[in-house]
Amino acid sequence: MSFGSHLREYREHRGWSLADLSKATHYSRGHLSNIENDRKAPTTDLARLCDEALRARGELIAEAKRATTARLDRLPWQTAELVSRMRASDTTPGTLDTLNATVLELCCQYAYRDALELRQEAHEWLRHVGELLRRPVGLKAHQELLLAGGWLALLTGCVEYDLGMRAGAESTRVAAMQLGVEAGHPGIVGWAYEMSAWFALTQGRLRNVIDAAQAGQLAAPADSVRVQLIAQEAKARARLGEKGLAPLLESGREVLHRLRYPDRPDNHFQVDPAKWDYYAMDVHRLAGDDDLTRGYASTVLADSLAPDGHELAPMRIAECRLSLAIVAAREGDLEQAVSLGVAGLHGARQSKPHLTMVAAELEQELRESFAGEALAEDFREAVRAV
Repeated sequence: MSFGSHLREYREHRGWSLADLSKATHYSRGHLSNIENDRKAPTTDLARLCDEALRARGELIAEAKRATTARLDRLPWQTAELVSRMRASDTTPGTLDTLNATVLELCCQYAYRDALELRQEAHEWLRHVGELLRRPVGLKAHQELLLAGGWLALLTGCVEYDLGMRAGAESTRVAAMQLGVEAGHPGIVGWAYEMSAWFALTQGRLRNVIDAAQAGQLAAPADSVRVQLIAQEAKARARLGEKGLAPLLESGREVLHRLRYPDRPDNHFQVDPAKWDYYAMDVHRLAGDDDLTRGYASTVLADSLAPDGHELAPMRIAECRLSLAIVAAREGDLEQAVSLGVAGLHGARQSKPHLTMVAAELEQELRESFAGEALAEDFREAVRAV
């Protein structure tokens, strides 16, 4: 499918006219029509603006850059060519550019790729980078390798934690932190703190979440990770029962709005506007703001589905379904609550610690409102199966 066809499909999926898209992107309707009909090629700027306006999570950007940013399974550097160059200590700019592109594509696959497969591939690349770092290379090449290793370690640690590998994930996170410090890269350091906050959140160590989130904000004040760190702090405070979290949430939204829309919003280590709605959903659910929870969950669900129905962000979709299930339980609809809850547990790509944390919230709601009901017990059995 061409970029133009893809753009038209997304525009119609969102229920937008060409005039709506023109207003959002400041490109004329005529120009956009020419793009959609493949009479003109899209610029990088147009693709980014359309992706942001239509909340396509990088799909339109990737399509526009298809020739140079195709998915990893179609790229020539997935073959042994890059590995052989690295083994030969080839750290020329071309090799490093290719390595960086590979790392980026792996980070963009976090949301949907099988966790075991992704961990294996990221771990292999991390090993290759580690081998090069132990050899004599120039200062610039050494810096590039440290950065590549840092991002790979972050990705590997995230996937390991999704798989329930707590000790391994923490060890990998610490390695990522060390690489970020050595490279002098605040973003990598900030994401290492964010991982620490996430681990603590799912383990119920809520004061540790706040400590890690605040330390990360100090370490990376200008990086997009600051938004996610604010969100983790808000999640912990909500679970501690604190009220009046609207100013904290608003501060995160303001930081996000000051950031440029990312070139690859599907990169796990970028924060896009749709992600903030996902965070807000969690906080409002815990605060008992059911209407806001339902609104945010519905928005995130719509943003996480492509026009053809495939799931762009299975883990977000799972939490949205569990959030809507919690709202249904509070409203007395047991059948809907269990149906949505079970659907949320059966996503294709899961983060088990996070999934079980939110599922436990639904279990509590069912226990309080529907004690002894067979359907409620069905959900508890589904959680145990996870």
